[in-house]
Parts: sequence; structure tokens; C-alpha cells
Amino acid sequence: MSDEHFTIRQMCDRFQVTPRTLRFYESKELIAPERDGQRRIYRKREVGRIKLILLGKKFGFSLEELRQLLGLYYLGDAQATQLEETFKVAQKHLADMKNRRDDLNEAIADLERRIDWGEKMIAAQKQDKAAE
Repeated sequence: MSDEHFTIRQMCDRFQVTPRTLRFYESKELIAPERDGQRRIYRKREVGRIKLILLGKKFGFSLEELRQLLGLYYLGDAQATQLEETFKVAQKHLADMKNRRDDLNEAIADLERRIDWGEKMIAAQKQDKAAE
């Protein structure tokens, strides 16, 4: 196993997060860096977990969902349960994202129609004033 380790500053730079974010993830039991006095030491495990956390956040996973999914890693079933549960949560989030996209597309189309109507009204008013 590699002895490679990172400081909190290196982790912040690598993942473009603040020290406060990493400490928050630690308080939520998403990561558990080793401690050397007051120093936090991040190893390969925490690097992988932070990658998964940030990816999960991008897809709308809650921190509690991520905590539960990450906790399934050590069940001893070659991560089969973790994969299955992650798949279920991902499907739910994909459906939610598609619904939001559909709602947004509908709102965009409605706003475009209203803007077109407004442009026509403005043009008509300008023509009326020019005719006076």
C-alpha cells in the first residue's frame, strides 16, 4: 500500500474546496483523515471518497445519501450492495433531473412566447405613435 499522503492544503488545492468543506465532510462522517496532533493526514481512501462525494453532489445526491452509500463499501460483498444501492439512488436522481429539465424547457418556451408577444406589442405601439 502506498504511503502517499496529503495535507489539508494539498487536498483543497487538488479538489478546489475550502478547508472548512473538508472539516464539514469529516464532521458528517463522510471522510476520516488520520490525525497527527492537530494535522489531518489524507490518504488514498480519503482522496477516493472526496472524488465520489463531489461527483455525487454534482448529480444531486444529498450528503446523507452519500454517507450511507459510502458506508456500504465495507460489507464484505465485493461492493455488490454498494453498487446496487448507488444504482437505485442514481436512477432516482436522473428521473428528478429529467423532470426538472422538462419543467425548465416548458418555462423557457413560455417565456419565449411572452417575449415575442411583448416585442410585437412594442412594435405596434411604436407604429401607432409614428402614425400620429
